[in-house]
Amino acid sequence: MILADTSVMKLRKTLCYSDAPYIVSLTRLIETQSKPTIISWCVDYAGRYYLPIWEKYAPDDTRPRIALEMARRWLSKEVKCQTVRDAAWDSHLAAKDRTAYPAAEAAARAIANAALTCHVATHSIRVAFYGVAAVAYDRAGLCEPPEIYDAIASDECARFEAALRAIAVEDEPNPVPCKWSDMNNSRPLPSEARERQKPL
Repeated sequence: MILADTSVMKLRKTLCYSDAPYIVSLTRLIETQSKPTIISWCVDYAGRYYLPIWEKYAPDDTRPRIALEMARRWLSKEVKCQTVRDAAWDSHLAAKDRTAYPAAEAAARAIANAALTCHVATHSIRVAFYGVAAVAYDRAGLCEPPEIYDAIASDECARFEAALRAIAVEDEPNPVPCKWSDMNNSRPLPSEARERQKPL
């Protein structure tokens, strides 16, 4: 078990802002794709990049892994959406059990939102918000200057977008309808930059 760093008690649960160029680019691409494409992208990406972060800190807690599996089974019409939502909620509960480990908490929330794209596709952008935090806190810890986290956010969102572009359907006839008004993740004042935010 990796010990938590308790030297910093306040942190942001997400590390992206809705007005960042890489988030704007990501949302525009998401709007061109179908719901099944968005779900497959989020679930596969979270399983590849965020689940290993979770399991690094909580190897015996399978709730996030189960959430991703339920989403895959929903895509193949084996389970109902409510089953996925219940599993995603369990992943959020797993996150609450690991608040002392910010990278793990963020990874479990990214995974929960990846699964929840089965319910509402706009959860896909929350995968980015939480996923960036998971990667940044795992890679850089909690005490780096803001520009370090900004650079990680830009790089991680570019990787996330590249994964979608790799499977994107050109001239997709059934793009998912997206309402981004509930993102509500605007840029804070500099003095607020490290304050804990309410999770999306």
